[in-house]
Amino acid sequence: MTAGEAMTAPAPAAGDDEPWRVRHLPTLLVTSAVVIVVGAVVGGLTQGGAGAVGAAVGVALPSASFTLSTVVLAWADKQNPRLVLPFGVGLYVMKYSLLAAAMILIGTSEWPGLVPFGWGVAAGIVAWTGVHIWWLVRVWPRWRDRTIDRRTAVE
Repeated sequence: MTAGEAMTAPAPAAGDDEPWRVRHLPTLLVTSAVVIVVGAVVGGLTQGGAGAVGAAVGVALPSASFTLSTVVLAWADKQNPRLVLPFGVGLYVMKYSLLAAAMILIGTSEWPGLVPFGWGVAAGIVAWTGVHIWWLVRVWPRWRDRTIDRRTAVE
């Protein structure tokens, strides 16, 4: 086997449902949108306009980060499962370097939306993680079982 052959992903089987890699994404994006709106309202009521922006951006930041990870890793897995680790590690280093820089810049400022921003980041992480766990426990097994039943019926 040559190096080129080793990096080539096997062709998907007929009827293979490739979108499973991002099937959870719509649920998580709707959750993020709801938490962004709630965060903006709470931030606005407690700290005014700067609080509303801070909370909304705070929720949007981890939501965008998790979405980027999902899309990039799904793409890498579709190309070749061996790409998941290098892309995952590279993405992790890039995202957390940018996040650290943003947090340092925002943390050293006198911006009045700083506290709502921090709470928004926390709320975004908790909401995304919680709904993702719910999806994996409640929705994924039912979807997976239906998919397996359809594939078995075709064979």
